[in-house]
Amino acid sequence: MILRVGLTGGIGAGKSTAARLFAQLGAKVIDADGIVSRLYEKGAAGYDTILANYGSSVLDPSGEIDRKKLSAATLSSAEGASRLNALIHPLVLAEQKRLLDHIETTEPDLVVIVEATLLLESGGRARFDRIIVVDVPTEMQIERAVLRGMDRLEVERRLRRQMPREERLGQADYVISNAGTRSDLERIVETTYRSLERDLRAARH
Repeated sequence: MILRVGLTGGIGAGKSTAARLFAQLGAKVIDADGIVSRLYEKGAAGYDTILANYGSSVLDPSGEIDRKKLSAATLSSAEGASRLNALIHPLVLAEQKRLLDHIETTEPDLVVIVEATLLLESGGRARFDRIIVVDVPTEMQIERAVLRGMDRLEVERRLRRQMPREERLGQADYVISNAGTRSDLERIVETTYRSLERDLRAARH
């Protein structure tokens, strides 16, 4: 068997950094954004769905989906974001399940982590054995996202579309605070991973 773990956190929290650290420790990590990218490739199910619903205005000159154009067309309002999520999330969840089932068949006895921004918003609590939330104070989220080049108003708009911090923390089995140094994060991730390994061993018996 495998231990199915969902890893999430608000924008700017550092969940991708935590995911890389888990991978270095031996976890198998599935990146939900990577799944989306593959679904958006020409000829894939997501590409066909986007083209059917939004037309060629969201394509680049080579005919591939331009994610900036798609964001501009869909994410400027809560209704637009909900519509896009309703179209794409079922495809992402189906691919996640396929990958997890394949790993369980071919590589049992693993901690498998799915990293996804909207994991809890899409009902992830019911799909995973454990939930990890990477957490930082809200103002720190905004500052980090702005330092990465995002517009502050856009960051605040995205935060409003995500689950409130308190609600997200309330669904966590493990909380990784990323408000300190890189060394602090590495230490907390390793402690969490060793606990997940114990959870996996306990589940096998």
